[in-house]
Parts: sequence; structure tokens; C-alpha cells
Amino acid sequence: MIEADGAGADERLRQIEAVTDSALSRLDVDSLLDELLGRVRNLLSVDTAAILMLDEHTQHLVTTATKGIEEEVRPGYRIPLDHGLPGRVVEQRQPIMVEQVDPADLPSPVLRDKGIRSMLGVPMIVGTDLIGVLHVGTVSPRRFSPDDVRVLHLVADRASLASQARVGNIDRTAALALQRSLLPTRLPEVSGVDMAARYVPGHHTGIGGDWYDVFTLPSKWLGIVIGDVSGHGLRAAVVMGRLRSALRAYALECNDPADALTRLDQKIQHFEAGNLATVLYAMVSPHRDEIHISLAGHLPPMLAEPNGDIRPLGLPVDLPLGIGRPRQRCTSVINFPQNATMVVYTDGLIERRNELIDVGFDRLRAAIRPGAAEEVCATIMTELGIEQPDDDVALLTLRRRAKAERATSAA
Repeated sequence: MIEADGAGADERLRQIEAVTDSALSRLDVDSLLDELLGRVRNLLSVDTAAILMLDEHTQHLVTTATKGIEEEVRPGYRIPLDHGLPGRVVEQRQPIMVEQVDPADLPSPVLRDKGIRSMLGVPMIVGTDLIGVLHVGTVSPRRFSPDDVRVLHLVADRASLASQARVGNIDRTAALALQRSLLPTRLPEVSGVDMAARYVPGHHTGIGGDWYDVFTLPSKWLGIVIGDVSGHGLRAAVVMGRLRSALRAYALECNDPADALTRLDQKIQHFEAGNLATVLYAMVSPHRDEIHISLAGHLPPMLAEPNGDIRPLGLPVDLPLGIGRPRQRCTSVINFPQNATMVVYTDGLIERRNELIDVGFDRLRAAIRPGAAEEVCATIMTELGIEQPDDDVALLTLRRRAKAERATSAA
């Protein structure tokens, strides 16, 4: 039966309102998906509806929400990408309608047992990324109309945005928790030096792979690390955590920063292929009068000397880690006078869009004032305006205490 144009328009409007209802926005994601599937069953008069999300790591579709088969298919049911109608939707990234379903086309034995005869599936896409499949089924043969496809697309779009938002929130929360667990809650108190640090996550790009670390070695040398893993989000934070742990282990075995970074480079190329990182690793001597430094593609430290001279250290910079072109890395040795301050940082501190990096170096140099490490750190952050950076920022300041100051502190 063909509806009159007015009745058809009213029905389409009712369908759109049911899917775009603003009240749905007040639901949590799981409740929203459940409600959407309930509404699509009523709108399309189908017997089953299901949302399957793509797990790119395992190349499976994972059942996330169902209606009509929820008592039989629990969330987490996995379907290989080359299996059934959902797999064909993923491959073609287009709606697929099957009026008479071959049992082999059904994604689960539960649907076969239920006697599903016809199915319609549409891709769930955010931007250019396919993130899942929404499919419906009927126990009676059914020829789905173009209007049915449009309604299912509307539901898929609403479900996609909600699911992607949840994934993004989980990703950011997990990355932030991981990063905070790996950054020192407080810097160690060690003889002869005064230290302070800051970490600010990027405002637009989210959590990333920046980190800093300070540790005392059995030899009484002091290890100083600052690094930046390429990328952002949970993946970069996970790689950062692995590199941080590995470098600590290599530091126990190596008396030369270049050797430790060489081993870390091999670790990245073998176990973290495709990832890049810049790292500064420095070792401060037990008497605190020398610093041995190796730079793997990282920006050089600034040194504020007691005479007021402030300059970037002109040290050789080796290739970043993960490039895949092994070369001999080098360690530089610098004097660390009493009351001198070394400033190490990641590129988010000084780089700005549409600006030469030399401008950032000059701005940092102008912001460094003689004083305690905490004062130097606070002044840099204030004068460089690090409130909502485009990239993550890690900053560490290290001042060598004067002998008189050490004696007073010891007393």
C-alpha cells in the first residue's frame, strides 16, 4: 500500500524525531544505545537489532548492544571481519540488504536459531573512520525500503557519535591516569642539588608521550631524563611508560648515557616498531660538578651560570630513537658550577605555530632568572604563558647548591 505524500512526510518526520530526540542526550552511552535499538525496532518493525563495534587490534566486530536477542547474545560476542553480513558491510562500507538470508550470512548461531530470514546492515562511520556496524533482522521475509535505510543510517550516526565520545573519554582518562602514575609525585631529595618540575597536558591534543624522570643510581650518580614520544593519547602514554621503565633498567647497567640510549633505541626498533621518541639522558656526578649528557634528537638544555650568562648548551644531537639507522651515539661532558642551573624541557614549552623555533629559544632564555629551582620553574611557566598549550609540556630545573648552602642544610 502506497501512503499519500502527506502521510508519508508525517511518518518520516516522526522517525527523525524519534532518533534525534534531545532527551536521549541526557542518557549515559549504554542506556542511549539500548534506547536507540528499542526505537529502531519499533520504527522499522523488525525483530532484532544489534550494534557491533570494530576492534582494530584483533580485527573483530564486538557485540556492544542488542535488542531481541539480548537474552542470548551477551556484550562482548566477537565476530571475525570476514564472517557474515556485518563483515561485508565493513568491507564495502555501504548498506547491505538481504531479503532471503543464507544461514552462512548470519553473524551468530543465535540468529540462525531465532529463524532470521531478512537482514539490513549499515556502517557506523565517524569522519572517515569506520567504527562499527548496525544491523536489524526479521523472522519473516522482508524487502527493506530506501526509507528504512535512511532511518537506520540516522540511528547509526547517533550511535556512532555517542560511542566515539565514550571511547575518547575512556582514552583520555586512562592516558591521564597512566601518565600521572609514571610522573614522579615528588622529586627525590638528594645532596648537592635543588630540583623542581612541571608537567602540563596539551589543551587541544590531549594526553601525550612527554615525561621526565629523576633517580639516584647505586653509584651515587644522579640520573636525569626528559623525553617525548611521538603522537598523543593513550597509545603514546603506554609507549612512554615502557620507554621510561626500560631506560631505568638500562641506567642500572650503563655508566654512559649514550650506551643507555643505544640500548633503548634497539628496544624501540624491535618491540615498539613505528614509534619515534626524542630523549635527553644526563648523569650528574656524585660531587655534582659534572654532567654527562646524551641527546637523542632532543632539544639542548639551557644553562644559567653563576655569572649571569644564560645559553643553550651547544651539544651534538644524535638521531631520535626509532629512526632505524643505527649510528654511534655520543656523550658530552659539561662542568656544573656551584649555583648554576640547568633547564631541560620538551618542545611544547617553546614551539608555537607559525613561529621560528629560535624565537622560542630566545623567549625561554629571557625567562630564566637566577634563584632556587622552584622559583626558576615558576617564572618560566608564568612568563611563557603555559596555560593552554597546543602540545604537552614537561619542564625540569636543576640547580647545583653552593657548599655553604649544603653545610647549612646539613646542620
